[in-house]
Amino acid sequence: MSKLNPRTTHYEFLGPVGTFLISVGVPSMIYGLYYGCSEQTGGCPPPTLTLSKLTSELTALPVTIPLHDISWWQGLWQEVWDTEAALMYLAWYAFCVVAWRVLPGAQVEGTRIRDGNVKKYKINAFSTFLLALGLVTGVIIRFGPEKFTFLYERWVGFATASILMSIVQAFVVYAMSFREGALLALGGNTGNWVYDWYIGRQLNPILSIFGAEFDIKSFNELRPGLILWALIDISMVCEQAVRRGGIGNVTDSMWLVLLFQVGYVADALYNEPAILTTMDITTDGFGFMLSVGDLAWVPFAYSLQARYLAFHPILLGPVATALIVVVNATGYYIFREANGQKNDFRNGKDTRGLKYFTTESGSKLITSGWWGRSRHPNYLGDLLMALAWSLPTGFDTPITYFYVMYFAVLLIHRQRRDDENCEKKYGKDWEKYKKMVPYRIIPYIY
Repeated sequence: MSKLNPRTTHYEFLGPVGTFLISVGVPSMIYGLYYGCSEQTGGCPPPTLTLSKLTSELTALPVTIPLHDISWWQGLWQEVWDTEAALMYLAWYAFCVVAWRVLPGAQVEGTRIRDGNVKKYKINAFSTFLLALGLVTGVIIRFGPEKFTFLYERWVGFATASILMSIVQAFVVYAMSFREGALLALGGNTGNWVYDWYIGRQLNPILSIFGAEFDIKSFNELRPGLILWALIDISMVCEQAVRRGGIGNVTDSMWLVLLFQVGYVADALYNEPAILTTMDITTDGFGFMLSVGDLAWVPFAYSLQARYLAFHPILLGPVATALIVVVNATGYYIFREANGQKNDFRNGKDTRGLKYFTTESGSKLITSGWWGRSRHPNYLGDLLMALAWSLPTGFDTPITYFYVMYFAVLLIHRQRRDDENCEKKYGKDWEKYKKMVPYRIIPYIY
């Protein structure tokens, strides 16, 4: 087994120090986006929060925060903890697990992993989404939108519950990785527990639930967090509807955000098999990086625009609405067409006559279509859609454009990781390929 699980000899994210800071920083940013853009704190940003004040307070943190004072920690916990929200979150996660087990779904093979095995995955995330959507719609129709505003009202409590779930899962799968026969991720076996806990030590941690193999990583990738994101957006629509006198008075900007983001979620869930060829599934281990990203960051950071519009309604008008729809549709077309070309080509179903370059190892790299324009054209589509999701919030605050800026940094970092891995995998053939497809994400620009 030692040959299959070689020791990792290089660090990413600046090593243990960097991963520790990210592990603290991601949950902190989730809370920061709330308290920095919230009705409860006075606005987006709060009128009392200026750049100079923020800088001075951050500089004085070690002095001003009484870390030794138990009462300070108790006050902080009382601020972010909500027992009812935590219980509802646990019930939601349990619902997703039961739906995964009970609802029918095709068994689809993933890619062959380095121990020679090919895992099978149950594909029913879209069915779970439809079931959840149907139940929520029934509640709203029967009892009114005021019965589904609790995600807005208890936002902090739900965020805390998801963060705690992420932390617990990261420790559980880290402990599981020491079981005999566990296949480790090539990037998560450094021997430094802080780094390996964050990156993910085991490639595919599996539990047995109701007599079936439960792949924790692939389950978390799409179900609990992604579907919850859609439900949070719906809750924001309900909150605005209650304030404005009914669903019929919800603003066009809010409908756009709901349409774009729930549409994106539905598309990802409907095309669930596509994730089986992504780096998250084939290469990365499952640790805190993926658990907090899947369970906490996606639903509670990505729903920022809808939450802002719930307390700050904006009327766009038909012209602005149409322009934003064009931006989103363009991004979606590029994203879906590029991914469709790649998946069809990999599965031997290419009907477009795509050209390709064959490496010495026998792998085939696409050099035409969208993949001939850049090495990551799907990222371009993602960025355009991210912009379209923020445009309905107007230009009163830059905070609602955080997602675009964050996503650009994330995708550039991911592109660099992908390129480094491909360079190791293909060697000199990768240099030949880069000459054929010189642009990374945006054709003729980057």
